[in-house]
Amino acid sequence: MLVLLPPSEGKAPSGAGAPLDLAALSLPGLTPAREAVLAELAELCAADEDKAREVLGLSEGLRGEVAKNAGLRTAGARPAGEIYTGVLYDALDLASLDPAAKERAACSLLVFSGLWGAVRITDRIPSYRCSMGVKLPGLGALGAYWRAPMASVLPAAAGDGLVLDLRSAAYAAAWKPKGQVAERTATVRVLHAPTRKVVSHFNKATKGRIVRALLTAGAAPEDPAGLVEALRGLGYAVEAQAPGRAGRPWTLDVLVTEVH
Repeated sequence: MLVLLPPSEGKAPSGAGAPLDLAALSLPGLTPAREAVLAELAELCAADEDKAREVLGLSEGLRGEVAKNAGLRTAGARPAGEIYTGVLYDALDLASLDPAAKERAACSLLVFSGLWGAVRITDRIPSYRCSMGVKLPGLGALGAYWRAPMASVLPAAAGDGLVLDLRSAAYAAAWKPKGQVAERTATVRVLHAPTRKVVSHFNKATKGRIVRALLTAGAAPEDPAGLVEALRGLGYAVEAQAPGRAGRPWTLDVLVTEVH
């Protein structure tokens, strides 16, 4: 099972560890693209703080994020699972997983990123600020920039098993599973059962809980139908929509009654 996650907007501090080693990151086929984004982002942030803040869409209160980006090559690096914070990652709570679940998380979780393309939670990265919605002056819109590198690397990473896609729309734009991979892909929406509406906060929290529950239970569904069974077995109310034609993903609606 491969689980596709969005990153968090906010991130934990880099700390004092050894600096980034791009060549050591997972999915080495993305290395040239990562180097290009890193080079332009660091140069932009070192050269013109105001322009960088405008490009990155940062408020005055987040001006310090520009300096953070300027120093990415020398900043300390930590496992991505420790860098990403926020509602989904708080609910997932990687640090408190038992050893077997942590091992499953290391193998199955893939976090998408405007800067790195996608990383495993064990990949050591510095704290940064660069969403997939950013349009760099040289490389252009990152969502579009990453499509070709991702298309060359992600099908092999997906293998022949289930792909559980929990990404937000901006990050989903960087790679859309196609063909047989798409047919093994399930996208998930979290809906408030009485209203059938998506609410951002509990949508993220529930997705984090879902991933944690699957990892803790050692669930290994091989396809979307198996995922539906696994989630129902874990106590979730799930409505599944199989694709209407070949080469399309499944859609799963997880219904929750409490907004928290």
